[in-house]
Amino acid sequence: MRVLVIGTGGREHALVTALSLDPAVSHVLAAPGNPGMAALAELRAVDPMDPAAVAALAVDTAADLVVVGPEAPLVAGVADAVRAAGVACFGPSFEAARLEGSKDFSKAVMVAAGVPTARSYTCDTPEQAAAALDEFGPTYVVKDDALAAGKGVVVTDDRDAALAHAASCGRVVIEEYLDGPEVSLFVVCHGLTGVPLLPAQDFKRIGDGDTGPNTGGMGAYAPLTWAPEDLVPTVMTQVVAPVLREMADRGTPFQGLLFVGLALTAKGPKVIEFNVRFGDPETQVVLPLLKSGLGGLLTAAATGTLAEHPPLEWRDGGSVAVVLASAGYPASSRSGDVITGADAPGVIHAGTALRADGALVTAGGRVLCCTAVADSVPEARAAAYRLVDKVRFDGAQHRTDIAQEK
Repeated sequence: MRVLVIGTGGREHALVTALSLDPAVSHVLAAPGNPGMAALAELRAVDPMDPAAVAALAVDTAADLVVVGPEAPLVAGVADAVRAAGVACFGPSFEAARLEGSKDFSKAVMVAAGVPTARSYTCDTPEQAAAALDEFGPTYVVKDDALAAGKGVVVTDDRDAALAHAASCGRVVIEEYLDGPEVSLFVVCHGLTGVPLLPAQDFKRIGDGDTGPNTGGMGAYAPLTWAPEDLVPTVMTQVVAPVLREMADRGTPFQGLLFVGLALTAKGPKVIEFNVRFGDPETQVVLPLLKSGLGGLLTAAATGTLAEHPPLEWRDGGSVAVVLASAGYPASSRSGDVITGADAPGVIHAGTALRADGALVTAGGRVLCCTAVADSVPEARAAAYRLVDKVRFDGAQHRTDIAQEK
């Protein structure tokens, strides 16, 4: 089959890598792609936010399957346009993508479905925000209602900082703080059927020891040997099945990737958030452990045959990813710094570009992701950091405690 991946980042590079290893996939295209994908996929120019243009490209390239990587194109209705053009697409409809596009909508679905999650209030005014903060008390959790590229959430003990974030966003969801380790679970879905992948853990804050502001993610690892043995079946029963039923009952059945962000509280797993696409950088550690063909799995979800798909097979061992970010990230990012060492196996491109003279340069906040798979998580961690040591660019910053045993 011919598969077209939409997007430019590390998640899409990881998807392209996994798809290129699937014997059922004869050709991989990426649009617009990035320099790291060029060795594995045919790159095509397209505006990912233009549904008509993406649909036209899918038809023009005779794609059998389109995989939409980022959330913004999904919220913009790209999957709807591709399906309307007669091409199978892995990704939710515009309506179903509201699970990520609006925190308020997502909370309403959770409440209606009886999903365990934090109590919350949706606030439109400073007065409402202040009242909600005072009811819950510290630690304060303030979430931009709309998409914010993974940086719309502030978790702080500083009430003034929480109020300032609420004011900068406009409409926000303020909720009680959920205490406990966080886990990401990807579930491939079609209608009422969900197939879980391996749980992973993401490291959101910029600094070691989970300090500093939130980012899009500074590293990840899988599997989670410390997680409860019944975690996945519990989440599938208490969260995924009720949400898929609720979405179907609303007339907006979910098809694509449901990303369940969880806090493992003393009272059991509770949902922090839903996303409607593969997470970044968790994708970079989950997919290398998948032995089953990714193309066949995503096609089954896109065409309604997911319930008949064979059980997934997984490799033994561990997988670790460490993100290298540009100077100034996450408050800003610096572009144009020359990168060396990025051609090593396991280096995933997230924010890179080719200069006119052919030099590889930084072109975003999160620049590269160094990934490694080994017989265990500690061994994979050591290998990932050896890879980090080989990559150079001015102003590079990374955490040193990804997947560190506590």
